[in-house]
Amino acid sequence: MSIAAPSHAAPGPNADLSPQQRQWRHRVFAATWLSYVGFYFCRKPFSIAKADLGKANGFDADLLGQIGAAYLIAYTLGQFVSGGIGPRIGPRRMLLSGMAISAATALAFGAISGALTFAVVMVVNGLAQATGWSNNLGVMAQWFRRQERGRVMGLWSTNFQVGGVAANALAAFALAHFGLAWSFWSGALALSAVIAVFWFHQANQPQDVGLPAIVSDEAPAAGPGADAGEVRWDRSTWISVFLVGGAYFGMKFIRYALWSWAPYVLGNNFKLAGDDAGYVSTVFDLCGIAGVIATGYLSDRLFGGRRAFISFLMLLGLVGATALLFTVGAQSVTAFALCIGLVGFALFGPDALLTGAGAMDIGKGRGAVRAAGIISGLGSAGSVVQELVIGKSYAATGGAIGPILLMLLGSAAFAAVCVAVILVRNRQGASDV
Repeated sequence: MSIAAPSHAAPGPNADLSPQQRQWRHRVFAATWLSYVGFYFCRKPFSIAKADLGKANGFDADLLGQIGAAYLIAYTLGQFVSGGIGPRIGPRRMLLSGMAISAATALAFGAISGALTFAVVMVVNGLAQATGWSNNLGVMAQWFRRQERGRVMGLWSTNFQVGGVAANALAAFALAHFGLAWSFWSGALALSAVIAVFWFHQANQPQDVGLPAIVSDEAPAAGPGADAGEVRWDRSTWISVFLVGGAYFGMKFIRYALWSWAPYVLGNNFKLAGDDAGYVSTVFDLCGIAGVIATGYLSDRLFGGRRAFISFLMLLGLVGATALLFTVGAQSVTAFALCIGLVGFALFGPDALLTGAGAMDIGKGRGAVRAAGIISGLGSAGSVVQELVIGKSYAATGGAIGPILLMLLGSAAFAAVCVAVILVRNRQGASDV
């Protein structure tokens, strides 16, 4: 994964491309972006409906955390599986299958109420959702050059903030106006529409639609056989993968903690209605959109493609934002909302940059699916841990959120330390992350 400044001026996004290549790049960008947005419509309703689901079925915070963890464990394991078999089966088949299965599980959620049944369907949904990130990144790696990925992926990676906002809003609206079941069913309908668009506008690589490959300045993936059927990496590449994965563990702990529990806390601790709690929690994602665009732009334009450096600066900001959330976040709804907005701005930039453009740079071409799958899998372990420990902490302390906010601060510091190690390795020549 190369984060060093390129040796020559980077061409514009459409430099040296034919009109057909440019047209297909726009179509693929839109189709893959919309695909990952679509996944969220069948991922977020559980968080939005969590408080109402608990009241309707007698699930306490600990049990809700275990159900959520069942999904996240499956999602984590699925990331490794997806990264391994995605290059063989092909991203298009993986993504279409994943979206279809996820939509089917959302339909099932609206019709079941038992804890065990809910957990089983959550596991199926987690495996289906795991096809999304790594396979979409694998497609983007074939259509965009390394030297333009910072700004391109900065825009593209707004998909999970936009998806979070849109899915939250739809689930909250459906919950308030049509009831608990429709908070899930509405997401299934939205994802079904996305599948139809994706079917007609996505291609795995230019060659699949009769176009020449888009030439990049990056070297082939390290190791013999990298350009054949097998993707092989050297020791330095593996260390880069694990360091980025470690940073992602800390970042994803925070992201999923706020996605999963902010609406619940707003409902239980601040006494907001279910739909209002869902709307307020979107502040986190809305501020994240600005953060991810700014980080991607600065990575290419001011920092010469040094993704680790700008990510470290943003993570220092994240440490400050989580410290502020721990200090004043429990005082009022306004303070809580403002603080999670600051956390979102500082978090989503390095989150998207290191696991998006960074993973593509590590994997180089076909290996991007594998790198993204492993990094996302390591990060997803953080989302599993938060679901288990936060649910138990909340139940054990009678609803106190101070210990939970302290966990977020610790996770931010851990992510910053991992990226600091990457920077040290860069300066020593042991890594070019």
